[in-house]
Amino acid sequence: MSQTKVSNIESGKVTPNLVDVELILRALEAPAQLVSEITALARIANTEWRDDRSSLRRGLDKRQNELAGLEKSSTDLRYFLPTMITGLLATPEYVRASIADAPGDRTKTVAKKLERQAVLYDRSKQFRFVLTEQAVRWPLVPPDVLAVQIDHLASLTHLPNVHIGVIPIGHDVKPGPLSVFTVYGDSMATVETPTGVLIFKDHRDISAYLDEFAAHEAHAVFGEQAREKLADWASSCRS
Repeated sequence: MSQTKVSNIESGKVTPNLVDVELILRALEAPAQLVSEITALARIANTEWRDDRSSLRRGLDKRQNELAGLEKSSTDLRYFLPTMITGLLATPEYVRASIADAPGDRTKTVAKKLERQAVLYDRSKQFRFVLTEQAVRWPLVPPDVLAVQIDHLASLTHLPNVHIGVIPIGHDVKPGPLSVFTVYGDSMATVETPTGVLIFKDHRDISAYLDEFAAHEAHAVFGEQAREKLADWASSCRS
């Protein structure tokens, strides 16, 4: 570890990750009990909780600015969507429906969500989305509006840097709870819960979510196969 990094850690300019902490503790020949205590603190320091109530107080449009910043600073982004369609892929009608219960003026939030979608056309970035059939077909909007939303998903699959996969019902997938999560390169993973968002910055947590994404991605269909499924689901909505 460089002297500069050690100095930045000592001065609080840099938060050490778990590997940094382990290297320092090993170099100092720290006793086992201290290693356990400090390692636990390091994991807490690399995990952040943001509750929805705080986001609502600050304004949902401010949250959109934060997300836009993460998307701008990342070049390789992965989204696992088991419950509904994310704002980056949503039509205006779907966006409005997704925040219909939010208090206050929602105009700015809708505008910010739609503005963020421009990042999809930045070919220096790679986007991978995996959606379950339940997420695509969740009846958040009337059937005719949902059909247009599904058509929009299909159109986005033609972008060379945007890879949208869907997991049809009936596939034999791994057991366990399914949470919405996003991985920004190898620097951060965010996990959504009903009451807020967990933010992980330790490489081990990020690696775990990369593995989780890969496992779900293996069950998804992409390209023409995905477009065929989406076309069937849109047709079902219209009928």
